[in-house]
Amino acid sequence: MSKYRLLREAVERELPAIRVTEAPPASDGELALAHTPRWIQAVAEGLTSDAEQREIGFPWSQRVAERARRSVGATIAAARAALAGEGVAANLAGGTHHAYAHKGSGYCVFNDVAVAARLMQAEWHRRHRHLQRMLRVIVIDLDVHQGNGTAAIFADDPSVFTLSLHGEKNFPHRKEASDLDVALPDGCGDAEYLTALDEALDHAWARTADAPPGLAFYLAGADPHENDRLGRLKLSADGLAERDRRVFDALATRGIPVAVSMAGGYGRDLATTVAIQQCTLALALQSWQARRAEASADSGGIVGTAKHSGQHSMEQSGA
Repeated sequence: MSKYRLLREAVERELPAIRVTEAPPASDGELALAHTPRWIQAVAEGLTSDAEQREIGFPWSQRVAERARRSVGATIAAARAALAGEGVAANLAGGTHHAYAHKGSGYCVFNDVAVAARLMQAEWHRRHRHLQRMLRVIVIDLDVHQGNGTAAIFADDPSVFTLSLHGEKNFPHRKEASDLDVALPDGCGDAEYLTALDEALDHAWARTADAPPGLAFYLAGADPHENDRLGRLKLSADGLAERDRRVFDALATRGIPVAVSMAGGYGRDLATTVAIQQCTLALALQSWQARRAEASADSGGIVGTAKHSGQHSMEQSGA
């Protein structure tokens, strides 16, 4: 899609401190952590029904199947990097939160965050088996549409806290129950949105206080913007930047690593959507730099590895 190509070009041109790398596609075994074997096979072999393709919103093709796997793979790579010491990493696409375990929906084939969250928990458990506890995860979904697939996948999983701040009357018309849902009215602007966000984050931290998350997934949708074709909200570009800043600051204050996905963005002007997402990545970079500076101060000035050479690595899915 041209949006992802333009975003990558903008990052490489305007944010040279970010190194963009291409992640490998997710394997069948990784996808199976959040999806049924039947759905994985159907996507791989072109066995999705006409009804399933209509629910996704586009027809099956080998390119679609490969792109879906790569989107998941990029979120896996971002989460792995964040947990491994980067603190902040991002997928230049991703945020496919409408996909359920057994089907796709709303332009989403596989649920990248669900797969990555469960894989990170499994890998963390193998490394820290002696601790006899799980890696707790929080999903902060600020796409304008509710993350129904993510909510359904984790409905009975207390180790993953799902927060969705979305348009009340927007897709999906039948909402699932996240751990915390905040439904916003049509026309919601910056002040109302940011107040709701602050309150939602406060509630989330209170409800996870006894078992704090060790990893966050942030879906930084550009679609709450006032000129988005599908958004129905009225946030300005400055309002969205402040949204991102508050999320990154809240996570940094608590020392929670975060993997960022771009999620939705359907602006009437594609350049505006790309600019919003570029701003999200610039703020992610600032958060990463601040975390490294703090770690350097705490360790007497020695931090990081030669591998990164002062660059922040972000993943792209090949979409």
